[in-house]
Amino acid sequence: MKAKNQSNTSKRLALDLLSQKHLVILATIGTIIQVALTVYLPILIGNAVDVVVKPQSIALILPILAKMVLVIAVNTLIQWFNPLIYNRLTYAYISDIRQRVMSKLDQMPLAYLDRKSIGDLVARVTTDTEQLSNGLLMVFNQFFVGLLTILITIVSMAEIDLLMLILVLVLTPLSLFVARFIASKSYTFYQNQTKSRGQQTQFIEEMINQESLLQTFNAQEQSISAFEGINETYANYSQGAIFYSSTVNPSTRFINSLIYGLLAGVGALRIMSGAFTVGQLTTFLNYVNQYTKPFNDISSVLSEMQSAIACADRLYNILDEENPQLPVSQVFDDKPVEGQVTFEHVQFGYVKEKPLIKDLNLTIPANSKVAIVGPTGAGKSTLINLLMRFYEVGQGRILLDGKSIAGYDKADLRQQIGMVLQETWLKTGTVHDNIAYGHPDASREQVIEAAKAANADFFIRQLPQGYDTYLTDAGASLSQGQRQLLTIARIFVKIPNILILDEATSSIDTRTEILIQDAFETLMKGRTSFIIAHRLSTIQSADIILVMVDGDIVEYGNHDSLMAKKGMYYKMQTAQAG
Repeated sequence: MKAKNQSNTSKRLALDLLSQKHLVILATIGTIIQVALTVYLPILIGNAVDVVVKPQSIALILPILAKMVLVIAVNTLIQWFNPLIYNRLTYAYISDIRQRVMSKLDQMPLAYLDRKSIGDLVARVTTDTEQLSNGLLMVFNQFFVGLLTILITIVSMAEIDLLMLILVLVLTPLSLFVARFIASKSYTFYQNQTKSRGQQTQFIEEMINQESLLQTFNAQEQSISAFEGINETYANYSQGAIFYSSTVNPSTRFINSLIYGLLAGVGALRIMSGAFTVGQLTTFLNYVNQYTKPFNDISSVLSEMQSAIACADRLYNILDEENPQLPVSQVFDDKPVEGQVTFEHVQFGYVKEKPLIKDLNLTIPANSKVAIVGPTGAGKSTLINLLMRFYEVGQGRILLDGKSIAGYDKADLRQQIGMVLQETWLKTGTVHDNIAYGHPDASREQVIEAAKAANADFFIRQLPQGYDTYLTDAGASLSQGQRQLLTIARIFVKIPNILILDEATSSIDTRTEILIQDAFETLMKGRTSFIIAHRLSTIQSADIILVMVDGDIVEYGNHDSLMAKKGMYYKMQTAQAG
């Protein structure tokens, strides 16, 4: 199974490289010229030796030397030019596959990312692509050149002496058998090494990102102990791979040296019998060197190729992941979205065997302010995730203005909805770029107005370069509250038709929160809005309050009606009131 998978990956890799036809043609022509000149040089050396052996013809050596200088000069130029083509071909492919993998990950549903290790995915896009590029460069610089050299030198040796050629052909495959045996062993180690490296990257990323939490709970020893185990596993796989790959060259060189010595002895006997000249033996032994040297190079490349193919396999696995796309049958026209949202017999579970939402039926009138409350894990965010189509419903459907949201393109649907999350993610870039995220054409005036609406303009102007201040490391130089204000400002750049606030003011001080709430109140007028809040005092003015428990809506109404029922909502309110 592994061999078949390896073969399929190799074929796919070759087809992707062949898509760059002009570079492949240039690389092929350059390689042929390089090998032809390399094989022609020993003929000139043999002729020069024969001329030296015969003193009466010493004047003939000058034209031979001139040819040798010309061949060496042209070959040097070609050997300088070829790697440039190989590099261009390789890095163009690596850039393309890295882009394809990133595009694929951007298109995959969140359910896929939930099942994957983020560190492992990062390792595939970075480390694995780098390892693959190194392997491909070795293939072009050594494998193809070596393979062509072997073929041409066989033809050239046949023209000199068939008996000697037969000896070469019979003996040299020994080094290939050895190299093949070692390569098959190293492939398994390289596969395990790449997987282990992904796990190590994931662990390091988690620990560094959560260093403050780690130290708060004094979990350093626990973290170090866990890392020692992961590190030891990675080291063992790496040592196994390096051990096998490092034995290739010494083994094949030893075998080739024995073959060279045997051929030199046979050649000497052929000279003594008159079947050979000294120059021909010199040429032939040069060919033997040229013939056996690629076996050393190829054997080294075979080992490196195992690692490269293992990396390519991990990248193609991402590209081959199925991303079920529902057919697009509807488009948003110029008519404004009213915002009526209906859930019809909706069922959903993050794990199919364990449904969270079992049979949800709910209609939200247009322009309603809807608050969703409930204990942790009740399904509040799940409801929003289904509306945003981060996840697809298992059964039933969700309607927007009477039309199933599954009929819209996801990007078009999400353009109608503005969402502010509790998580304050900022990208590396200027403050302006972060506020205009998703709207790169937004003018400075629009960004400033959005910042003012979010009460972020004051602190932004206190920054060293104001709106041009460059933020790195997810805005770590800002406070949590300032970061959240920037994420809130994004929503004001282009006002959406539907608004979702998921604990949008959880990290902001009370005074600023009141100002933001006033801005949100203005924004929510005439729009359907969903608010997830744990501080129940912030949602008492909602038109509809949904109380969720275990994926079900157990209570439905406004603040006054729910307080009068003295049910779950009443208990939550009195608990928060102390």
